[in-house]
Amino acid sequence: MNALQIQKGASSHSAYDLRASYEETTVRRTLAVMVDNEPGVLARVIGLFSGRGYNIESLTVAEIDHAGHRSRITIVTSGTPQVIEQIKAQLGRMVPVHDVRDLTVDGPAVERELALVKIASQGERRVEALRLKDAFRARVVDSTLESFVFEVTGSPAKIDAFVELMRPLGLVDIARTGVAAITRGADAM
Repeated sequence: MNALQIQKGASSHSAYDLRASYEETTVRRTLAVMVDNEPGVLARVIGLFSGRGYNIESLTVAEIDHAGHRSRITIVTSGTPQVIEQIKAQLGRMVPVHDVRDLTVDGPAVERELALVKIASQGERRVEALRLKDAFRARVVDSTLESFVFEVTGSPAKIDAFVELMRPLGLVDIARTGVAAITRGADAM
């Protein structure tokens, strides 16, 4: 075998092939984390992600138990199954964390997001934006002669689809809350 044949054979196993296989094994997960509602807890959770190079696609936090001073952090992240398990284990070992649930794996869950979408348009594009608003069950929450602000709620995929349809109709701004998720059925968290 000559050098040219070796080089041709080696090119079919490049670093790009490794990246493609990594992307194929990446999974998206929604984690619900019950924590003490005290200063610095969110910073510690975020520090765990940033310190290890984990990605956060969505993050929502709110106090859910005033008397018990507990908050729920909902994190949408992605990584290999091994990385997801590592994230859950590391979160579970943190002192202010009471429970970590993988809502994507633990059973059926409901995920919703709210978005405010501003459109600036006139004429036919304005009429088309109003027609699409109805198809997505969005609401007009602000209106001027030149613009609309729509409120749309639903799954992240629904929000993405609405935003993409609004782009050519004069989309100028978007504000999204991030994912709020809860398990279905009678069980807590």
